[in-house]
Amino acid sequence: MAAAKEKMSLEQYLAACGKGDGDFVQELHDYMLANKGKVTFEKQKTNSLGSLKYKQRSVFNFLLREHGLFVRIYGENIGTYPDFLQTLPGEMIGEIQQAGLCKWLVYGKCSPKCGGYDFHIADEHFQKCRYGCFEFLATEGSKPFIKAFVEHEMRERMNPVG
Repeated sequence: MAAAKEKMSLEQYLAACGKGDGDFVQELHDYMLANKGKVTFEKQKTNSLGSLKYKQRSVFNFLLREHGLFVRIYGENIGTYPDFLQTLPGEMIGEIQQAGLCKWLVYGKCSPKCGGYDFHIADEHFQKCRYGCFEFLATEGSKPFIKAFVEHEMRERMNPVG
């Protein structure tokens, strides 16, 4: 039987993060609330999770793990801001390169609901699983890019074309 998930308050999550990462979590938390996002925190068996949603769909998650704070971004609209992807630093591109292939895009197996991400950075073609593609360790170098990535995604979700 799976262990029950335990809800956490923002304050508990920030305390678990520590000062440097806590300030970053607070900044993105406040950004989401200012843009009508919904935020929840919970302690799971192996990590603590922050889930940040807009209109019932995940925009990104905070994953507090043994090795640090990770941010998983669901870049559903990356096709509308391809120039931004070209600005990502090498450490973040390396994390994308290490992410698993999208089995649906590459082999036609897995869930069609996932669909994965198909995009280019420089001359490299990526077909990656949506659940690990844009999962970045929050470092001093990556934090400004993570924040900008979230802002690009939210801008597209709040102002859909159509």
